[in-house]
Amino acid sequence: MAESVLTTDEHTGAFEARRPFLAGLAYRILGSRSDAEDAVQDTFLKWSLADRRAIANPAAWLTTTCTRRCIDMLRAARRARIDYIGGWLPEPIQAATDDTPESASELASSLSMAFLLLLERLAPKERAAFLLHDVFDQSYDEVAHTLGVQESTCRKLVSRARAKVGKDNAPNIVPQERQEELLSAFRTAITTGVTAPLAALMSQDIALRADSGGKAPAPLKPIIGRENVLAFLTGVLGKAWETHEWRATDLNGTRGALLYAGGRIVAAVGFASDPSGGLSTIFLMRNPDKLARLASSDPALR
Repeated sequence: MAESVLTTDEHTGAFEARRPFLAGLAYRILGSRSDAEDAVQDTFLKWSLADRRAIANPAAWLTTTCTRRCIDMLRAARRARIDYIGGWLPEPIQAATDDTPESASELASSLSMAFLLLLERLAPKERAAFLLHDVFDQSYDEVAHTLGVQESTCRKLVSRARAKVGKDNAPNIVPQERQEELLSAFRTAITTGVTAPLAALMSQDIALRADSGGKAPAPLKPIIGRENVLAFLTGVLGKAWETHEWRATDLNGTRGALLYAGGRIVAAVGFASDPSGGLSTIFLMRNPDKLARLASSDPALR
């Protein structure tokens, strides 16, 4: 029997069918939507030039090629980040969470800013192995093939990653009603100076983390503690944002807000909650490069 070879249309179609998965995987490995798009495009270019007769499993081939490209890019990005000014946060994306089915909820929670920051603790191969196995539910054998390692090595990578991330640090997505309540209380504190509703939702050791890349006014170090955070919100942001336009949106799986001035995004705000539902972190994105990409990016991610 003659070997089946994909036609050109089938070849392109196979890639497009896999694109959402590749984009979601690449974003979680890299923490950058723009870098993820580059990784997926590089994968497509290799796919378009590949010998179709040598590819028995297109999905596996694409996953392997994209993952290995992401690992190389992550190593380079971390070397370049040494000179980054102030705190660094993952590039935000407009993506919503869905409480059902459970698998969809788990995928959405793995997009959260808090979870992506936890992944920064991991070495590149640990991060890829952990995501492929624990988030995307691939077998150890599949992950080992993707990374080009023995299955025993793959198991060790995942085990080390779990230990570094920690069981108690799993992403916590609170119900939609709670998210809306939090966003409303945050806006009230900024625009009116009334902080009691927000303070009631905060953890005592809450942190505000900002990313400006040195290109916009923002704290260079985290602000820790309820009183300190509230003082910054009312004393600094209350004045700086008094004329800004607010737009509620879904950022990295939870409700957040975009702030506009002169028709462009000047800030993005996201939140993280602790296991008890208390507000544990406020994420403030001020880096204009990341905000510009947020405004122009396609929100579709698996």
